[in-house]
Amino acid sequence: MLYFNSQSIPELAGLNFAQRMQVLRTAADRLPAPTKISLNIVKLIILSALFIMIARADGIAIVGYVVLLVVVYPLLTRPLTYYLCRKSLATIRKQQFPT
Repeated sequence: MLYFNSQSIPELAGLNFAQRMQVLRTAADRLPAPTKISLNIVKLIILSALFIMIARADGIAIVGYVVLLVVVYPLLTRPLTYYLCRKSLATIRKQQFPT
Protein backbone atom coordinates (compact mmCIF):
# COMPACT_ATOMS: atom_id res chain seq x y z
CA MET A 1 0.00 0.00 0.00
CA LEU A 2 1.26 3.46 -0.83
CA TYR A 3 1.13 6.20 1.78
CA PHE A 4 1.14 9.87 0.83
CA ASN A 5 1.60 11.10 4.39
CA SER A 6 3.88 9.81 7.13
CA GLN A 7 1.03 10.08 9.65
CA SER A 8 -0.84 7.27 7.92
CA ILE A 9 2.01 4.74 8.14
CA PRO A 10 1.02 2.27 10.89
CA GLU A 11 4.63 1.62 11.97
CA LEU A 12 5.03 5.32 12.82
CA ALA A 13 1.75 5.78 14.68
CA GLY A 14 2.11 7.70 17.93
CA LEU A 15 5.26 9.60 16.95
CA ASN A 16 5.40 13.33 16.43
CA PHE A 17 6.56 14.84 13.14
CA ALA A 18 10.24 15.18 14.09
CA GLN A 19 10.39 11.60 15.34
CA ARG A 20 8.69 10.25 12.20
CA MET A 21 11.14 12.14 9.99
CA GLN A 22 14.08 10.83 12.05
CA VAL A 23 12.91 7.23 11.63
CA LEU A 24 12.24 7.73 7.90
CA ARG A 25 15.64 9.36 7.33
CA THR A 26 17.40 6.51 9.12
CA ALA A 27 15.44 3.96 7.10
CA ALA A 28 16.30 5.75 3.86
CA ASP A 29 19.96 5.86 4.84
CA ARG A 30 19.94 2.11 5.49
CA LEU A 31 18.47 1.19 2.11
CA PRO A 32 20.71 -1.09 0.05
CA ALA A 33 22.84 0.70 -2.55
CA PRO A 34 20.98 -0.65 -5.63
CA THR A 35 17.66 0.49 -4.15
CA LYS A 36 19.04 3.95 -3.36
CA ILE A 37 20.43 4.24 -6.88
CA SER A 38 17.11 3.20 -8.42
CA LEU A 39 15.20 5.67 -6.25
CA ASN A 40 17.56 8.50 -7.15
CA ILE A 41 17.33 7.66 -10.86
CA VAL A 42 13.53 7.82 -10.68
CA LYS A 43 13.78 11.20 -8.91
CA LEU A 44 16.23 12.45 -11.53
CA ILE A 45 13.95 11.40 -14.38
CA ILE A 46 11.00 13.22 -12.82
CA LEU A 47 13.05 16.38 -12.21
CA SER A 48 14.64 16.29 -15.67
CA ALA A 49 11.30 15.96 -17.45
CA LEU A 50 9.78 18.83 -15.49
CA PHE A 51 12.82 21.09 -15.91
CA ILE A 52 12.85 20.44 -19.66
CA MET A 53 9.19 21.49 -19.80
CA ILE A 54 10.06 24.65 -17.84
CA ALA A 55 12.98 25.43 -20.17
CA ARG A 56 10.81 25.09 -23.28
CA ALA A 57 7.89 27.09 -21.91
CA ASP A 58 7.18 30.69 -22.81
CA GLY A 59 5.64 33.45 -20.76
CA ILE A 60 3.14 32.58 -18.08
CA ALA A 61 3.39 28.83 -18.86
CA ILE A 62 6.66 28.81 -16.92
CA VAL A 63 4.77 29.60 -13.72
CA GLY A 64 2.37 26.74 -14.42
CA TYR A 65 5.22 24.27 -14.89
CA VAL A 66 6.95 25.49 -11.72
CA VAL A 67 3.73 24.95 -9.77
CA LEU A 68 3.44 21.53 -11.40
CA LEU A 69 7.00 20.74 -10.31
CA VAL A 70 6.35 21.80 -6.73
CA VAL A 71 3.18 19.67 -6.56
CA VAL A 72 4.10 16.60 -8.63
CA TYR A 73 7.63 15.93 -7.41
CA PRO A 74 6.77 15.26 -3.73
CA LEU A 75 3.48 13.62 -4.73
CA LEU A 76 5.41 10.99 -6.69
CA THR A 77 8.61 10.61 -4.70
CA ARG A 78 7.35 10.51 -1.10
CA PRO A 79 5.07 7.47 -1.50
CA LEU A 80 7.83 5.65 -3.35
CA THR A 81 10.34 6.42 -0.60
CA TYR A 82 7.87 5.38 2.10
CA TYR A 83 7.18 2.13 0.25
CA LEU A 84 10.85 1.25 -0.09
CA CYS A 85 11.61 2.07 3.57
CA ARG A 86 8.52 0.44 5.06
CA LYS A 87 10.01 -2.98 5.83
CA SER A 88 12.65 -1.52 8.17
CA LEU A 89 10.53 1.14 9.88
CA ALA A 90 9.35 -1.03 12.78
CA THR A 91 12.85 -2.17 13.76
CA ILE A 92 14.32 1.32 13.45
CA ARG A 93 11.48 2.76 15.53
CA LYS A 94 12.16 0.19 18.27
CA GLN A 95 15.86 1.06 18.21
CA GLN A 96 15.40 4.84 18.35
CA PHE A 97 12.28 5.12 20.50
CA PRO A 98 12.00 2.05 22.76
CA THR A 99 8.69 2.77 24.50
